[in-house]
Amino acid sequence: MQKSLAIFLGIMLSLPLSGCLKPEDNRVVVEDNSVFNFDRDIPMTTWYHYGGTLSSPSPIDATNQTALDNANLTVDLVGNNAPFFVNATYYGTGYDTFEPTIGITASGAIFFTSWNGLGDGTHIIRSRDQGQTWEDVGPFGTIDEDSGQTPNSNDPYIYVDKFTDRLVKFDMHALASMFVEYSDDDGDSWSIPYPVEGYYVTQDHQSIASMPHPDAIVGEVVYVYCINTGSPAAGPQCSRSHTGGQTWDVQRIGYPFGTPQCSGLHGHVAGGSDQTIYRGNPSCDGPAVYRSLDGGYTWTEHTITTEVQMQQGWHSHEVAVAVDEGGNVHATWISLDQMPWYAYSLDQGGTWSEPMMVAAPSVSETGFPTIFAGDAGRVVVGYIGEVNDCETSNTTNESGCGWGGYMAIMTDAFTENPLITSVAVNLPNDPLDITSDCGNVRCGGFGDFIDVEIDDQGRPWIALAHNAAGYEEAVIGTLMEGPSLYGDLTNLEILPEGGPSTLLIG
Repeated sequence: MQKSLAIFLGIMLSLPLSGCLKPEDNRVVVEDNSVFNFDRDIPMTTWYHYGGTLSSPSPIDATNQTALDNANLTVDLVGNNAPFFVNATYYGTGYDTFEPTIGITASGAIFFTSWNGLGDGTHIIRSRDQGQTWEDVGPFGTIDEDSGQTPNSNDPYIYVDKFTDRLVKFDMHALASMFVEYSDDDGDSWSIPYPVEGYYVTQDHQSIASMPHPDAIVGEVVYVYCINTGSPAAGPQCSRSHTGGQTWDVQRIGYPFGTPQCSGLHGHVAGGSDQTIYRGNPSCDGPAVYRSLDGGYTWTEHTITTEVQMQQGWHSHEVAVAVDEGGNVHATWISLDQMPWYAYSLDQGGTWSEPMMVAAPSVSETGFPTIFAGDAGRVVVGYIGEVNDCETSNTTNESGCGWGGYMAIMTDAFTENPLITSVAVNLPNDPLDITSDCGNVRCGGFGDFIDVEIDDQGRPWIALAHNAAGYEEAVIGTLMEGPSLYGDLTNLEILPEGGPSTLLIG
């Protein structure tokens, strides 16, 4: 009797358990719902990762739980730090470029520098359909009978004043003189060329920025431009305009008087809505940002870190700087190991976060850092990167070697462990350049630098050159899909796929 009861009880107790395991139960089995399980595969040119640190510089794959466990990394992928499905591409323009810069107005029009060689100066090309088609908008005003505009532009440069929506075209001639031209109607017409005061020769690597400032006499902003002298003794020189760019102060030193300078080279300047202007440049101690609170008249020096020193050689000057809508400062530079590092400041450059290595996994060498910021904590870092060198790896373009255009995007840079979404805008078998050590030497249409910007919809755009075919065609990279870096953190409108089929030169 007891034996029979025990058997009966055993059968009854086993029924609920066995019922859960039967396949014919038709219950829905809920799998691990990873935040990276999108409705499609992650593209081969997209990576989700965390930045490298001083103690461990390699990036950490955010989609690999084992890698996270090994790094003892606690992450919180919610709110602004949540991942988005991201895919990138590039579009050809049909025009050449050198040291490409871009600007984007409130209308969404994109402007890109096109270098036409000595005697024809710099032309500006424009796209009004998000990079799909391009047209030459000059300027075509006559300054001599041959060129049609300011002649012999060594360094083309375009800047969009985000406070007034003015286009500023800035040309350097014979490494000795500067001219600026303006457009207030999206490039349909341009001002005459205005000469910019200067005394130091050789001048190079000019850069211009604006900021709202009460010292403005004409308009609401003060313009500041700075140039490299190539001389540690002279250092960078800067000039300002209170008259909307029509007249300029005599050049002054762009660093604190009496402060030793170890490099005369600098990155592009950036202005904030809080009347600040910043210039990236190495101090004698490491990568640094120089700040002006009086419209570029006087400067203070702020070393970012002494622990991650800068790339040596020709491009050791490249400290790129940006200011977000909250007035926070963001900076990036290439280190001794040829990798891009990033840091931010919440107090106008007074103190800085611990630097973070932001390159995509598998990238082995980088160059030409650039940066732009949107709303507070949203930032894009641009650079060119190489996984395999075409010469030393004995590989060919078709098998995946050479240089690509990269963007590292953070939607919450201030969180403890910000998620970095990195993209390459070109496929491995479609390199932009195949020169060894391209990021540390001049190569093709890249020249000395590239550029990145965010349009008013929050979409990042990176200015590049496609040199591999020998034509140095201006190409612009962007996100086909991804998060907006302005306004609500939502998905951007989907753009069509680009790539080599959009190249028009050759």
